[in-house]
Amino acid sequence: MSEFRPVNLTPTGPPSTVLPPEPIERLNAMRRALALPAAERRAALAAVVTAAPRFVEGWARLGENARDEIEAYAYFRVGYHRGLDSLRANGWKGGGYVRWAHESNRGFLRALRGLRDAAQAIGEFDEADRCAQFIAQLDPSGIPAEG
Repeated sequence: MSEFRPVNLTPTGPPSTVLPPEPIERLNAMRRALALPAAERRAALAAVVTAAPRFVEGWARLGENARDEIEAYAYFRVGYHRGLDSLRANGWKGGGYVRWAHESNRGFLRALRGLRDAAQAIGEFDEADRCAQFIAQLDPSGIPAEG
């Protein structure tokens, strides 16, 4: 006869990680860059990221404004890895939720979504699938296709 062991479930489910907000000056610099005409936007975003290389949303926005799929893939990949570093520094242990509902998580999720799409575009289908699964695990309620 096997020994009975209770399963301890938490009423809230897996833990959630919320990244700290970026300084308002950095967010405002990014917003100003995003408001520029397309011909000037990428260089302005690059200046924001140059001033703050750990700014995950900056990398994601560079990916969204890349000149081609390979450049987008590179920016999104850097944003993804910078985001993982930030998550780990803020207590994430490789599991649990990172939800879109928290604005400060959106840069990482935007980079992950962009990496999924860029990987698909360049034929890295296994990576695109892994990213899609990761998104579903991090926020089962889903993240918007744009925004």
